[in-house]
Amino acid sequence: MSETTAPRRRGRPRGGSDSRERIIAAAVDEFGEHGYDGSTIRSIAGRAGVDSALVHHYFGTKADLFAEAVGIPLRPDVDVPAILAGPRDEVGERLIRYVLEAFEKPEVRRRGVMLIRTAIGSKLTTPLLAGFLSRELIGRIARILAVDDAELRAGLVASQIAGLLVARYVLRLPVLAAAPIDELVARVGPTVQRYLFG
Repeated sequence: MSETTAPRRRGRPRGGSDSRERIIAAAVDEFGEHGYDGSTIRSIAGRAGVDSALVHHYFGTKADLFAEAVGIPLRPDVDVPAILAGPRDEVGERLIRYVLEAFEKPEVRRRGVMLIRTAIGSKLTTPLLAGFLSRELIGRIARILAVDDAELRAGLVASQIAGLLVARYVLRLPVLAAAPIDELVARVGPTVQRYLFG
């Protein structure tokens, strides 16, 4: 019986001991050549010389694999839908609190600042991160809002959060770097709330 017609075995898909590392290396190359939207689990698996099921076994979704490959310290595709599902009048403040409290963790801040700096200055990383955020953050928010200008609203939210992160953690503007999280949540949260529901 040929390999293509052999019945599938139960359990973990087969792959060598270095399969995980080969998948990550293939993902970096694939995302680099084709962007986030142009890359698929199947194309990454083919480049790594493994079955697509093994990629799913190790990493789950394409967003999970991308986050692992480029070192994204936050998972807005996982966390933001839960925030949006909470009390509607608290969404803006909860989004800002989620991001700021995450960035107060040293490892998240270190990796996040590195990723922001790289994305701003790299012709390769900028479209990758933009594609990921467009699909996994802005697109998800837009689908939940389900209004005519949902993508613009979601984009404005992303711009507000990105600007705050750059000002506080990359540029380290003294007044913003020193401001308590509660104060920033109280001041920026209503703006995000207005973008979403105003």
